[in-house]
Amino acid sequence: MRQIVLDTETTGLDWKTGDRVIEIGCVELVDRKLTGRHYHVFINPQREIDAGAIAVHGITNEFLVDKPLFKDIVEEFEAFVADGELVIHNASFDVGFLNYELSLLKRPSLNALCPSVIDTLKLAKEQNPGKKASLNALCSLYEIDNTHRTLHGALLDAELLADVYLAMTRGQESLIMSLDDEPANPLDDGLGGLPIERPPLRVLRASAEELEGHDKVLGEIAKANKGHCLWLPPAPPPAA
Repeated sequence: MRQIVLDTETTGLDWKTGDRVIEIGCVELVDRKLTGRHYHVFINPQREIDAGAIAVHGITNEFLVDKPLFKDIVEEFEAFVADGELVIHNASFDVGFLNYELSLLKRPSLNALCPSVIDTLKLAKEQNPGKKASLNALCSLYEIDNTHRTLHGALLDAELLADVYLAMTRGQESLIMSLDDEPANPLDDGLGGLPIERPPLRVLRASAEELEGHDKVLGEIAKANKGHCLWLPPAPPPAA
């Protein structure tokens, strides 16, 4: 399974008003392992960058003057992401911008190049209702060091997002054991039969805010199902 963790930086917030992509960063995962392959490029957008955007990513108009245009890098970008499942934080933002750039060149959209897209922002909100789901917040939640992230940057953010995504979805493969890694004798731990000291389990208690968010989600499920929700106790029967 090949996945491409992708991030972009842009001149502003809305491609519909003519904002453009100025940086693309991608890292490759194969079978949930980082391969070391990455794609990174700065792009001349042929327009001014909003001051608010510069404050976020620190990329200036002067820095991009001698950088290639999107049409100059489009083929190598397509070749890197083709046939890979995309992993993007707030996917509608990046996909919208990249599809806009591709449409200007009358190229196939990302949907035609890649089989599917995983939106880690949506995934984080589903897993942790009521909690912050920014990349910084998720790095803190999953204890991923992001102290070197002082400004947004497409490649750095893609690398951090890859670690976050693997941490968020780790339970999906935790029940699967590779037969190649299993010892011939299950009782042989390689330590000469010595007992293994297990580290204590870390117990995370739900906060009041998380419990409130949980109750809110259950209420929405019940409302959508005409009052029925498997995880809510049944309402008491009406008094006789």
